[in-house]
Amino acid sequence: MTLTEALRMMYAKQYREGHTLCMEMIRANVSDPRPYHALGVLAFDHGNYAKAEELYARATKLAPEEAQYWAAIAQVRSVLGRQNEGREAAEKAASLKISDPLTADTIGVVFSRAGFHERAIPFFETAIRLNPKPANFHYNLGSSLQFSGRFDEAKEAYRATLAREPGFFKAYTGLVALEKQTADGNQLDTLLTIFEAHKADGDAALHIGHAIAKTHEDLGDYDESLIWLERAKTINRERYPVDAGAQSKLFAAAKTTAKTGTESGDHSDSAPIFVTGLPRTGTTLVDRIISSHPDVTAAGELNTFAALIKTMTKTGSNTVLDAETMQQAASLDLAPIGHSYMASTKALSRGAHRLTDKMPLNFFYAGLIHQALPNARFIVLRRGAMDSCLSNYRQLFSTQYSYYNYTFDLENTARFYREFDDLITHWRATLPPERFMEVAYEDIVFDQENQTRRLLDFCDLSWNEACMRFHENEMPVSTASSVQVRQPLYSGSIDRWKKYGQGLDKLKAILGDLAT
Repeated sequence: MTLTEALRMMYAKQYREGHTLCMEMIRANVSDPRPYHALGVLAFDHGNYAKAEELYARATKLAPEEAQYWAAIAQVRSVLGRQNEGREAAEKAASLKISDPLTADTIGVVFSRAGFHERAIPFFETAIRLNPKPANFHYNLGSSLQFSGRFDEAKEAYRATLAREPGFFKAYTGLVALEKQTADGNQLDTLLTIFEAHKADGDAALHIGHAIAKTHEDLGDYDESLIWLERAKTINRERYPVDAGAQSKLFAAAKTTAKTGTESGDHSDSAPIFVTGLPRTGTTLVDRIISSHPDVTAAGELNTFAALIKTMTKTGSNTVLDAETMQQAASLDLAPIGHSYMASTKALSRGAHRLTDKMPLNFFYAGLIHQALPNARFIVLRRGAMDSCLSNYRQLFSTQYSYYNYTFDLENTARFYREFDDLITHWRATLPPERFMEVAYEDIVFDQENQTRRLLDFCDLSWNEACMRFHENEMPVSTASSVQVRQPLYSGSIDRWKKYGQGLDKLKAILGDLAT
């Protein structure tokens, strides 16, 4: 009886047999780390992440030189949203001998989730070298290559994924996203066949439906594109309904957190720059402009501040961002959170004096961020309401995060935009203008230099020409804009909504005066 046999049982979902074998191993030798690792896999598979972490930690203590144990604990910490701790455990695993392809792939996944795609790529390559058969190894490599701007290599990796598993629908999404589809060069027939075969699967329908919609849009068939977006989202719209009441309470609770004269948090001159706003409204563009400055690095979309608030409030809700948590946070002394934020993000600065945090939903936390980090700069992106709503609806968001469930329906998207606009109006009236700034995406496109100077002045950064050449920035981009921000500015996406004609009449009606 060996660990290999126990793990085989766990991976084959033979949990009862695997558990029995592990307990026999522990009774034979309580200091044997292998059964604790296998039991951790069992706990992880059943969503008991706290227990999995405890078991993995036991294994690392008993065998600190085993890379697979450190990779496992890195994985569970990453899944729990503790990306920095996960990355640190992954670094420990990376420093040890790696002979198992799954261990190498796990290390790569943890690095990629933390935004360190340049660090992840070699481990995905190692996993493939050790075992080139699993399709997901190639897909993981393709994703990090795409986010790193290595598009041709990413295409090769996605094609290698499909060569091993033709039904790996996420690889098709990646390929379609990487290049404009043409009448002579598209995969529409294949995508339609796959959609028909998997239309009852919410995730598959979402990915393939979005790829079909993007293809029709590239071909200039906007009515058909809108039809396919609706089909893509149907199952998940029913599976993940929006609680409009809870959403309104969250926006209302956020407003209560703005307090002037109570900024007792971290006053460091290396305070972060928060770039926020609705997704797909220019947040990545502004992040790239600012992080092209030699004194700044892009830390990615961090959930650090939100996690610290949730931990400190100790609310019983099962979500990080909700009205109850906001209401509790309004009465906290936020100085400790400011200090904790600075300490936990230090490694992400990669040696630069300042960093950007580009989590879009941080616009909910503007009042709390100002109290916790009084010297932080807070930038919110604005874009025409119709384009903002369409771009959110067109975007393929992970179903892992309920905060974006509004994008499964155009009407819900419009309502979310109205509440967003109202909250930003509140921040504009309550936060100091030297710390809070709104930037219009359209202004950046049509007046790049003046808007770049305005951004740098606001962030207390000197002028640097590199910020005008943001598309040459080689740092990874872990967002849907990974392709666009590698190109110079273009105006093609402004007023995109007009191409969809009457299909967006209902959206326009709900937005009302905001539509113009």
